[in-house]
Amino acid sequence: MLLAGCAASGRGGPRPAAMPATLLRGNAAPASTFTLQNTGSDTLVNLALAWAERYMEIHPEVRISVTGGGSGTGIAALINGTIQIANASREMSPEELETARKNGITPVRFTVALDAIAVVENPENPVKGLTIDQISDMYKGKFSRWDQVGGEDRPVVLLSRESNSGTYVYFLEQVVRKGDPKANALFSPQTLLMPSSEGITAEVRQNPNSIGYDGLGYVTPDMKKVAIARRAGAPYVLPSAASVRDGSYPVSRPLFMYTAGQPTGQVRTYLSWVMQDGQELVKELGFVPLPESGK
Repeated sequence: MLLAGCAASGRGGPRPAAMPATLLRGNAAPASTFTLQNTGSDTLVNLALAWAERYMEIHPEVRISVTGGGSGTGIAALINGTIQIANASREMSPEELETARKNGITPVRFTVALDAIAVVENPENPVKGLTIDQISDMYKGKFSRWDQVGGEDRPVVLLSRESNSGTYVYFLEQVVRKGDPKANALFSPQTLLMPSSEGITAEVRQNPNSIGYDGLGYVTPDMKKVAIARRAGAPYVLPSAASVRDGSYPVSRPLFMYTAGQPTGQVRTYLSWVMQDGQELVKELGFVPLPESGK
């Protein structure tokens, strides 16, 4: 069995997709194997690697190659017909769907896990909670010092994922623009764009003035999660599996796998396993299993 792609790096985030790793088990692959190409979201990459490894242990006749690179990368590869499954932490855009249709592809979306986008700080920062309005104003550059939101008289260092990331797109639309489809606000030019979850984690650890965001499954114990309120006067809620399930945490989302048309054969069997038995791994990696899975 062969697993090629980003080497899982635990809860600290995926390694860059440009550094493939290969995992070999047994002496050789079966004489006849089915190879499944799975590319996309860095939020999903560690989970996708765990799914692939576990599935290949059960099904040695299947070989799964997993790589990251961002939701946009996976979606582009699906549209170009080079992969069977694209991982995405956002929905495909109308423009992407139209390009796919022009290429004769009808993308089909499957929800494979749930996630919270956690806003994180250095543990030295005394700020415990922020409203959506405050976070939006910080990332738009309106607030540039922590004492403007109840903290110390220090500059705010803004951290974000790069624009190819589905997490970037979701945070921009749902937090910076506060879910308003007519809004056109952008991240402040002072925002530092980090290439990976690992980059945000490293900067938050070492910089007491920083603030960033990431998928719940990548938040490590040495990072401080910020409680978020939908508006001034509303309760402040920390990201957790429970607050995602009951809808009280305001920045939560589904995670997707896309296929080119309705999946058949081995692809369909694999996706079915991911959404049923594979949900055990969702919980193990710090994400939130699908409600119907009972995991």
